[in-house]
Parts: sequence; C-alpha cells; structure tokens
Amino acid sequence: MSYEGIPGLFVEVDGGVATVTIDSPPINLFTIELFLRTADLAERLAVDPEVRVVVLRSADPDFFVAHFDVAAILTFPTDSPPPVELNGYHRMCEAFRTMPKATIAVIEGRVGGGGSELALSCDMRFAALPHGDHPGAVFNQPEVALGILPGGSGTVRLPRLIGRSRALEVILGCDDVDARTAEAWGWVNRALPADELWPFVHRLSRRIAGFPPHAVAAAKACVVRAEKEVEADLLAEGGAFNATLGGPGTRRAMERFLELGGQTRDGELRLGELAGDL
Repeated sequence: MSYEGIPGLFVEVDGGVATVTIDSPPINLFTIELFLRTADLAERLAVDPEVRVVVLRSADPDFFVAHFDVAAILTFPTDSPPPVELNGYHRMCEAFRTMPKATIAVIEGRVGGGGSELALSCDMRFAALPHGDHPGAVFNQPEVALGILPGGSGTVRLPRLIGRSRALEVILGCDDVDARTAEAWGWVNRALPADELWPFVHRLSRRIAGFPPHAVAAAKACVVRAEKEVEADLLAEGGAFNATLGGPGTRRAMERFLELGGQTRDGELRLGELAGDL
C-alpha cells in the first residue's frame, strides 16, 4: 500500500513498522485538513497487512501536535443535539486504540489538547526527558481555560490512565506537565534520555513486529475488551463538549487565547502560562 503524497504526514514502512512523521509547520497544529488526513491514514494502516506496528512521531523537536485548531472550533455550531454516534475525531482516536496492530506515540516536545488525545489513544507512549536547554516532552490539556473541555477523548482516557484526582488536576488546572511527572503518573510508559529514546522504541517496535501478527492482534483485542464502556463515555463527552461551545464567555475565551499568542510558536511554547493568563 502506498502512503506517498499525504500533506503534513510522511510514512515509512520498514520491517513491518510504519513510522508516521507529522510535519505541518509551524507547530503541527491539528487543522481540520490535517485531522482528516490523519483519520484516513489510520483507517488505511489498520487494514494494511504489511504493517504490524505504527509509530507516531514529529519532525519538529519542539512540538508533537500543539492541539486542535481553536480558530476552527470557533466555527463549530453551538446548538448541536447530543450525539448518537461517535464524531469523526473520536473515530480517529478509536482507530489507533483498537486497530489490530500495536500503536506507539513518541513525544519529544510539547503536546496539548487534541494532540495529547491522539497520543493518549495509542497503546503506548514514550517521552523524552529534558536535555541541554530543551525541556523535553511537555503535556497539557488547555481546554477548560478556553471555556470548553477535552472533547476528543481526553476526559475518557486520562482517568483510566492516571486516576480521577490527577486527571482533574490536569484537565481543570490546564497547566504543563513535564515528562518525569507524566511517567510517575502513568501518562507515559517511560520517560527516557534523548539519546536512549529512539534506540528503545526501535528495539521494541521491531520486536513486536517480529512476533506472529495474529497473536499480537488477539492479545491486543483482549486488552481493549477489558476497557469497559469506552464508547458510551466518548458519546457523553461529545455531548458535553458540544454543550460548552455555547457557554457564557466561551467564545471570548477562545478569541482571547488567539489574541495573546495562541497558535503562534512563541505563545505555544508557554502554553501553561498562556492558559493561566486567560
């Protein structure tokens, strides 16, 4: 299967491992276009018999995926009825969670909002520790500061991974979480020094890709089945997200976010502070 010519996404398949590099300057913002391309790619990877492991990474050492495009969210309707089926973003995230292959997110810089939710939907996450002047991986869910909530699976994934209290600290606090804390909380599998991160991921991904695919798929399906009520919780999250879009002050908070430097490189490098400034 060919994966050439997908704007913002570069795919290399080697030894059963599909490495997807997100490359959409300046900050890998999840625009609607990039989201739709990623969703289509997930569906194709899920059925490609030559792919046994999917690794997501970024071409930008400072950003994995900043978050979903707030300017696009400002165009969403504010009177949508409660959903009766998963929305497109939820379906994309579920594709990475449920496809019969191992999915791995490698986070070397900042990841927030919808980008964080994409990483949360993968089977495993590995993060870079600070090195030199680089802060390493930094995690944030800034949505509540903007008058909305993490509506792309964040309220469903985080409590299952890190527990209720820590999930509420992340979601309600809208502050940065460093790689060491993320590892201690179980948000990521491991936080590793920069020079050890990729050797570890390469070894693990090739190791999994070398095992019988039917056994990998069956084992993953059993683990996925143990996660109860995920789809129902995603539907409830989708309805709650839709309801916040028309909330008092929501539109002004999102506009203020953009005015203060949201979705610019400098502004996003201080996302935790920026959310507090709102």
